Amino acid sequence: MANWAWSTYDHWGYAALALVGTGLACFVLARLLVAPRLRGHLATIEGVAPPFVGVIGMLFALTLAFLANDTWAAHDRAIAAVTREADALAAISAFAAGLPPQQRAALERTTADYVSGAVEVEWPMLAHRTTDPATAAALERLLVLAAAPSTGTALGAAVHARLLGEVLAVRDARGIRVSLSRTHVNPLKWLGMAFLGLVTLLCVAIVHLDRPRAAIVAMLLFAAAAAPTAAIVLVQGNPFQAPTGVCSAQNRMAERARSDGSKIAHSGTALRASSKRSRIGSCRPIPRRPE
Repeated sequence: MANWAWSTYDHWGYAALALVGTGLACFVLARLLVAPRLRGHLATIEGVAPPFVGVIGMLFALTLAFLANDTWAAHDRAIAAVTREADALAAISAFAAGLPPQQRAALERTTADYVSGAVEVEWPMLAHRTTDPATAAALERLLVLAAAPSTGTALGAAVHARLLGEVLAVRDARGIRVSLSRTHVNPLKWLGMAFLGLVTLLCVAIVHLDRPRAAIVAMLLFAAAAAPTAAIVLVQGNPFQAPTGVCSAQNRMAERARSDGSKIAHSGTALRASSKRSRIGSCRPIPRRPE
């Protein structure tokens, strides 16, 4: 994978460790179960009640469920933030209609610069946990224009307050998606889950000490259920990376900017779909509407 960096793709590394570690644990335990020299020692611990596995297994399942919930909640927050950002940008375009031509053109041009930078430049960068300074600068210019006294005079106090509120909503939503893109896997949480998974494997092996083949089959079944599930959760650690990047929210931002920004399009800044994608965080191109 090009431009690999552990700080960017750590969740992929942990997913690989989960798969390899589970397979290795099963292999070692299987070898110990069938080792002739250990049969005498293993026979001394036979008799553990099978229902005991359910106690440890439940702790493992709950831990994995909580970790999965944290991951999916981050995805929901990312989608909500981008959707709110798109709605706020559409509202800014609507409020700008009440400004004099020169002020309206400046506000629309700055809004177009921000949308173009956010959709085309910054979005692929979020997959690498970085941001675009030019997009941030465009947002600051937009805030300055919206807060200008001349804007308040032209729109009136009530509409000016709403315009400022929408610009601040854009800034807050961008801050949320940037912070979510920089969220890393918590090693301690996943280490605890891995430890519980190992203990569950040991319990499965212990309750089948008198039947090594049954123990091996039971461990493989548990591993086949637990390891891929943990890996699937881990690879979704960054909401802006493939395979589960929030592309639909990106499309929504671009579409709202297009549908409400016909004036912006005439300002010379085309609001195109993001064609400059990073390989790991790519989304499908956004089809243009027929003119």
